[in-house]
Amino acid sequence: MPMPNDVPVIDTMLGIPSNAARTDWYDWFRPLLRDRESLDAFEMPAQYMFKGVPDIGEQADYLAWTIGEMDRFNIAKALVGFDPSLVGRIRSEYPDRFAFDLPLDPNRGMEEVRRIKQIHAEYGLAAVSVFPAGTWPQVPINHKYMFPIYTACSELGLPILLNVGVPGPRIPMENQKVEHLDEICWFFPDLKIVMRHGAEPWEALAVKLMLKWPNLYYSTSAFAPKHYPKAIIDFANTRGADKIIYAGYFPMGLSLDRIFRELEDVPFKDEVWPKFLAGNARRVFNLGE
Repeated sequence: MPMPNDVPVIDTMLGIPSNAARTDWYDWFRPLLRDRESLDAFEMPAQYMFKGVPDIGEQADYLAWTIGEMDRFNIAKALVGFDPSLVGRIRSEYPDRFAFDLPLDPNRGMEEVRRIKQIHAEYGLAAVSVFPAGTWPQVPINHKYMFPIYTACSELGLPILLNVGVPGPRIPMENQKVEHLDEICWFFPDLKIVMRHGAEPWEALAVKLMLKWPNLYYSTSAFAPKHYPKAIIDFANTRGADKIIYAGYFPMGLSLDRIFRELEDVPFKDEVWPKFLAGNARRVFNLGE
């Protein structure tokens, strides 16, 4: 059924750039890259997968520019990475437009646990996130280094966003196998886990695990809508309407023009759309009305 135009959207993966090149978004896992094309030729490390990476251009005010782009597509609120340089201005000028996700490195041990608690107490986080294949050294989803983070999130009631499936950048995938989630969902039954970046080629397993575990969810981040896995669309239209959450990938790899143009052709049922575009995110990330 066609996407409704009267649902204020919550985007659970959107970036606020600080420069036109976006280099600061990827430098942190550059030590993992080995092939010459990734190191020298790509604007972003998974560029072979993304045609037409958005041209941000030079902007006088990147935060105001981001708000303008959100307004064009009826995005009422976005989940963005916690940036100390922007948080004060966001809270004073746009308090209702953004919620914060704190990216973490499990290699830092208890330092990261203390950071979660301190930042959440001061600013109020909506979630934390880990890119397992992008950590250096790499840390698998079910590695012992992750357990202090899972424990802290469970205690604080914070969801955790985890990249799962074959990573787009040319780095090893073992750390993001979907099967690793089974043990974590079992050991931390109260922890809300949201899968990011597709889960392919194990999307059928992702669906099976969402059926099994009440607090496991899936977001559509980094996928152009025409490439949403069929297993995910079918699940949303049947037993998984409360489990699938909209996330874009703007401006990291996809333009909002492309995302919302292609969303028109996604065959979700009428009753699925409001949950997918906003309702599920509001509930899972405790974003209020």
